[in-house]
Amino acid sequence: MSPPLPVVVLLGGPSAEHDVSIISGLAVAGALEHLGREVSRVLIDLNGRWWRLPGGVDAALVPADYDDPAALGADGPLTSGAVLERLAAEQPRPVVFIALHGPFGEDGAVQALLEAADVAYTGSGVAASAIGMDKALFKRLVRGLGLPVVDWREVSARRWLADPAGVVAELEAFAAGTGDPRLIVKPARLGSSVGMTIAHDPGERAGALEAAFAHDALALVERYVPHARELEVAVLGNDPGRLELYGPGEILSGHEFYDYAAKYTAGLSRTSPSAELEPRQRATILKIARDAYRAVGAEGFARLDFLVEGDSVYLSEINTIPGFTPISLFPAMAAAGGYDFAAVAGRIVDLGQERWAGRIRRRLAPGDLPR
Repeated sequence: MSPPLPVVVLLGGPSAEHDVSIISGLAVAGALEHLGREVSRVLIDLNGRWWRLPGGVDAALVPADYDDPAALGADGPLTSGAVLERLAAEQPRPVVFIALHGPFGEDGAVQALLEAADVAYTGSGVAASAIGMDKALFKRLVRGLGLPVVDWREVSARRWLADPAGVVAELEAFAAGTGDPRLIVKPARLGSSVGMTIAHDPGERAGALEAAFAHDALALVERYVPHARELEVAVLGNDPGRLELYGPGEILSGHEFYDYAAKYTAGLSRTSPSAELEPRQRATILKIARDAYRAVGAEGFARLDFLVEGDSVYLSEINTIPGFTPISLFPAMAAAGGYDFAAVAGRIVDLGQERWAGRIRRRLAPGDLPR
């Protein structure tokens, strides 16, 4: 392994998960500094402008003032191109820890920018990030590979505007086939349960779809799984043959489902980094997590989410940049491998550096171009 490189933590972002990303990113930055790493922070605001924060900024300062980074002494606003050009010119060139959640940060967009700038970064590449962010695409892929997922329907905003009565009729037929009037409705390309609701009956379908369409042009409508346990698996690693898997952990939500408030309100929900499961069911869940991680080509780290109903196990989604807040389950599960919060953040940086160092590049000279 090469000597440790400086780290730039990228946080915030122009998405509905902006605030959570700030908490995750600042927690990561502080943890890496605790390890002795050289760390700087770059905040992307809700308008997509980039700001270089001064050293030592922590979560106690930023959430209240993130809409005015200049008040924190930030350098900016800057364009993404200006920041990336500066990063590419630094010696040694840093590793970017992407702590952005949701669109732009988790969907392959910022990964593509960093690839083009030839700057190392943590986590999955462009393709795996895009697949992981798109819940509909992910479900189609893993179901095609034989992995168990909850039945679903996809509804576009365009179709909803053109034929709401037809959409509602289709969803009622879908619900009737499941044997339960409740349906889970959520944006197809967002996280942190933003825009996600339970439509308990036909009268709530329209409102649930409108809530999802406030965040995305595609809504995912899933069968409701009654009395389901919500389990998660943490995965670390680049090499598909040498992955580290931890958990499953379990979430005991303080609300009807694990919505945004239940996830991020301290004390509202409870989590356990090690769920009580029979050995066979635990092995099944870990195998599905490993298979899904490999299937999308994930690298670095990810969290796989599951619903368990009795003996039935359903893969829900993959999060290629899981939450890294002080109450997030991902770092708690990794503790089973001997990692504290700082150590798992450091491991993710090392994996990003390792992945970048192992890339094979061949730059064509003009005379090498095909004629």
